[in-house]
Amino acid sequence: MVVKFKDCCALKPSQPTWQGCLTLSEWDQVGVITHVPTIYFYKPDHNFVTSSDTIANTLKDSLSRALVPFYPLAGRLHWIGGGRLELDCNAVGVRFIEAESSSKLDDFGDFSPSPEYHYLIPTVDYTLPIHELPILLVQLTTFKCGGVSLSLAISHAVVDGQSALHFISEWARLARGEPIEVVPFLDRKVFQALNLPAGSATLGLDHSEFNHPPLILGQADNIEERKKKTTVAMLSLTKDQVEKLKRMANEGTNFNNSDTKRAYTRYESVAGHIWRCASKARDHKNEQPTAMGVCVDSRSRMQPPLPQGYFGNATFDVIATSLAGDLVTKPLGYASSRIREAIEKVTNDYVLSAIDNLRNQPDLTRFQDLQALGSDQGPFYGNPNLGVVSWLTLPLYGLDFGWGKEIYMGPGTHGFDGDSLILPSPDGNGSAIVALCLQVAHMDAFKKHFYEDII
Repeated sequence: MVVKFKDCCALKPSQPTWQGCLTLSEWDQVGVITHVPTIYFYKPDHNFVTSSDTIANTLKDSLSRALVPFYPLAGRLHWIGGGRLELDCNAVGVRFIEAESSSKLDDFGDFSPSPEYHYLIPTVDYTLPIHELPILLVQLTTFKCGGVSLSLAISHAVVDGQSALHFISEWARLARGEPIEVVPFLDRKVFQALNLPAGSATLGLDHSEFNHPPLILGQADNIEERKKKTTVAMLSLTKDQVEKLKRMANEGTNFNNSDTKRAYTRYESVAGHIWRCASKARDHKNEQPTAMGVCVDSRSRMQPPLPQGYFGNATFDVIATSLAGDLVTKPLGYASSRIREAIEKVTNDYVLSAIDNLRNQPDLTRFQDLQALGSDQGPFYGNPNLGVVSWLTLPLYGLDFGWGKEIYMGPGTHGFDGDSLILPSPDGNGSAIVALCLQVAHMDAFKKHFYEDII
């Protein structure tokens, strides 16, 4: 696919905004602090497109206006020592790229991720100093058929998925000529003000999520695993298959007759299945330790809950662990139970304890992933581990900037072994999609194991 870049500009807030340094919370500065890409494809109504510039002008004008309430996105990150960041709200702006392609939307088939997506998604040059990198990059690509793609890359050091989608939906409302529905709550001090009570017993809680995950038995590091070629697959699960996995996970349990326990959820069931299938496909030894990263939203788990529209990172990564042999020989409910145990750790006190733990770290660098593919630095959740992030409850679909809703939305390119997402199906009928990146050598076996028990 040939993509021709037409224009690239910096868009600033349309009105003056607050200037100064915004203190980031501990959650903003650990884990993935690179940019996270998403992409939307549209087939606009030709009655709307009165000129080739209409869509671009609408997006640029509304984006400049959206950056007034969401002004942190127009700033720049700065290192302040000890592997810590702060956000300079300087209104330097976001990057808006315009491109065109001779391809047609029909050429994308079912829109499964492919190497061609790289041309449709803004590129972030991590060899540059971090204070030169935009927080938000947007690319609008126009296709020969009149269709367009809109892709965004947003720094995970500034927002999590919930906050990113909050911004995108409000941007779309402004583009449609509607007012903002939920004003962002920008004061990160809501986390800074959280402190453990003096002498609190929670100081002694184990925070295994801050340890580096297991290595393959017999290996002293994960450098060789990082180098192996990966591939991405989008695997569909029908509503019946999702329900079958839930039944398999809950088989033999007595949750229905318990006042304190509840059945394993869609996420716990599907994620457990992914974890088991990965261990089978990778042909692990029974005694191989394996970890699964679980991303938990702490907004409603805090006491009191975080304010509506809290704009930042409030997700918390915890680790489910097991021996590979237990995963593959025991029923699915075992894997789900390990995931449930990790999720239930995330209480108000646990979050406060984790924050306290990070505040006392002299340097946060080892907890951060700001590395390009091919690096041997930062956390690695590839073989024998994986991460399974849930987008099941996020408002992913129906993004209308004034020319109709998208015909496809999905994650952008990602090439790290072990990265996976569970998305709801766009039709809202209870089916799901698993976006998974694995080493090429293991993907075919994974697909076989993934479907063999649920067809």
